[in-house]
Amino acid sequence: MRHIIGTISFLGYVLNTLFWSIPIIFFSFFKLIPIKPWQTFMSYFLDNCATAWVSLNNLNQRLTSRTTWDIKGIDSLSMNDWYLIIANHRSWVDIVVLQRIFNRKIPFLKFFLKKELIWVPVLGLAWWALDFPFMQRYKKSFLAKNPHLKGKDLETTRKACEKFRFKPVSIMNFVEGTRYTEDKYARQASPFKHLLKPKAGGIAFVLDAMQTHLHTLVDVTIYYPGGTPSFWDFVSGKVKQVQVRVKVQSIDELRQSGVIGDDYFNNKDERVIFQRWLNQVWYSKDDEITQLIEAAKK
Repeated sequence: MRHIIGTISFLGYVLNTLFWSIPIIFFSFFKLIPIKPWQTFMSYFLDNCATAWVSLNNLNQRLTSRTTWDIKGIDSLSMNDWYLIIANHRSWVDIVVLQRIFNRKIPFLKFFLKKELIWVPVLGLAWWALDFPFMQRYKKSFLAKNPHLKGKDLETTRKACEKFRFKPVSIMNFVEGTRYTEDKYARQASPFKHLLKPKAGGIAFVLDAMQTHLHTLVDVTIYYPGGTPSFWDFVSGKVKQVQVRVKVQSIDELRQSGVIGDDYFNNKDERVIFQRWLNQVWYSKDDEITQLIEAAKK
């Protein structure tokens, strides 16, 4: 029975994605008209298409699974704010979970993508249409041979993010940089009980590129009491419960307190302060997962 439910649910995801990809890709060409108010209008329209896509995916989940959702901390969120969302990363299911809990509560989730990904057939155009920020990062070896390009990658990305000055946005970042596995945990010799080490460089790049456009930090802790699921586990109804804890903090206050500086990549002292703060966030997240595990045993 579970295989039948999983197949029906999976087909629902596929058909829903195909259905909404057509208007998103078709109307993306209208964004090429170089009139700023028109381009802003089209960005909102396309985001609404993507939001409808997530809403139908959520309906699919409700109809084909009996997953219990234990979510706390999202009451203060708004569609009219600028967010940076950080989270631990256990499974590809995390993305579906984040889309479900934040849909219509904050602006549609976007990820920073490598500039080369814009050439991916179909998807590259869809990501561009939905205003996913494309970043260009130069390797240290390349900059050593071309020192005149130092800082150009950030400058280019900042210009690409200018559109977000007037349009609320949610930028998502999995700070560990990869999904948790026992092998990765062992190789890292992670000091945390349930998490991989957080990587400060990626989130620092986002904050630097977006400058003062981002106002609120949303720290998300995801835990699956039944064990880390695969996507098939999720669509087939095997996941009995998902627990999510959300903490909200002002990015402006972090800047004022000196946690977020003005020149992370060139100032060693700023890097130390920021990395120390991020590690403390991860220790707190680790403790929260421990509490969830202990509570489940009672």
